[in-house]
Amino acid sequence: MAIKVLIADDHQLFREGLMNLISSAPDIEVIGEAKDGKEATEKVKTLNPEVVLIDIGMPKMNGIEATRIIKKQQPEIKIIAVSMHSDRQFVKGVLEAGADGYLLKNCTYRQLIEAIKSVVEGKKYLSDDITEMVIKGYLDPAVEVAGNQDELSERELEILKLYAEGKSTREISEKLFISVKTVGTHKQHIYEKLDLKSNADMVKYAIKEGLIQLQ
Repeated sequence: MAIKVLIADDHQLFREGLMNLISSAPDIEVIGEAKDGKEATEKVKTLNPEVVLIDIGMPKMNGIEATRIIKKQQPEIKIIAVSMHSDRQFVKGVLEAGADGYLLKNCTYRQLIEAIKSVVEGKKYLSDDITEMVIKGYLDPAVEVAGNQDELSERELEILKLYAEGKSTREISEKLFISVKTVGTHKQHIYEKLDLKSNADMVKYAIKEGLIQLQ
């Protein structure tokens, strides 16, 4: 019996490439595809794949949130993130959401097939470079980031989302009808409460927590 796979990625060319690669494996079958996280969560209900290959950066719903939803509704489905992102926060975010594996998009055909078969057997699968990153994260205490968003006030959470969406301090000030100085004060409080150091950290944190969607 062939392993049934669903591919979720917002780039059609990449989806087609994966489908062509996987179709050459005699014991694996692609039964469907999705162009965003929301569509993926809907299609797993009707298609019941054994494995979902999912990108992290997708419109409407990112791969981390989609993974969280799929695992909550159908925990038996195995999920492998196939992403261009090698940043620790993306890896940590999707694994914490319940993913069974993580591959970078430059992985080999052998790694892809091995990953699919491994997760079906109940094993976790991480490519070598991702494994090294995860181990380093456990061994290096300085790697640990971010506090809990519950520590933020409603206004701070709103400002965090706006910064993570790429808004400037001036734009946030005008949108919320507060002074630039007040926005700056809230930003400093966000940094302190979540142990962040830059706008880039806010973006990573917001994506990991599902506060914004990767486009």
